[in-house]
Amino acid sequence: MAEKHIIFFDIDGTLLNEEKEVPDSTKKAIADLKEAGHEVAIATGRAPFFFQSLREELGIDTYVCFNGQYVVYKGEVIYQNPLKSDLLEDLAKESLANEHPIVFMGEEEMKANVPDHDVVKESLASLKIDMSLEHDPTYNQGRDIFQSLLFCEEGEEKFYEEKYSAFNFVRWHPRSVDVVPAEGSKAVGIKKVTDLLDIPAENHVAFGDSLNDLEMLTEIPNSVAMGDGHPRAKQAAKYVTEAVNDDGILKGLQMLGLL
Repeated sequence: MAEKHIIFFDIDGTLLNEEKEVPDSTKKAIADLKEAGHEVAIATGRAPFFFQSLREELGIDTYVCFNGQYVVYKGEVIYQNPLKSDLLEDLAKESLANEHPIVFMGEEEMKANVPDHDVVKESLASLKIDMSLEHDPTYNQGRDIFQSLLFCEEGEEKFYEEKYSAFNFVRWHPRSVDVVPAEGSKAVGIKKVTDLLDIPAENHVAFGDSLNDLEMLTEIPNSVAMGDGHPRAKQAAKYVTEAVNDDGILKGLQMLGLL
């Protein structure tokens, strides 16, 4: 058996295919990893309430979410890094004036600052999540917001990037970007987990496919990009496996000698 490793998996485009399903080979691979004594975790841009059923299905209770701003180890919250509330309030007012809606994402739910907006609905529908989105333009006030979704066309985020250096704007959809703290990333969140564990760095593994995976694919020694992932993700990773639906997770783990 290989020495004990910890393996972090992105969700969309990595664990889940375009139909937002987990291939059978991936389910079995994760069960086999756990059976072999490895630690299995998730590292995602999603909010915790966006993947509870997936955690239950795969039996995973360690996860980095909101692109690294909220970290749970074996069911216990170990790290939180909310957006700066005063700057987020300014951003929300400015984006509203520019007709760019925002969704505020807290620990347990999310609210939009505009009601019933087509672009917001279209973007969130791509995640295939069955969740109603309520309108509350003051939801960001008086509570921690770990990530926001800013809805704007490609290139329009440059205006906000220049004005709000305390935030990173990471595109996840043709019509939307994640807004996260500038110093935050999946790699930062992952380190909060690995610092707790007596697992050497050379036994840390990460699988991802997208722009919000670049830091973890760059910084984790055994990083694997999905074959149908973003070109920059494949460039950042140490290894490239097959696409999700071509048993990419299983083949990547075999390539690393973990299965």
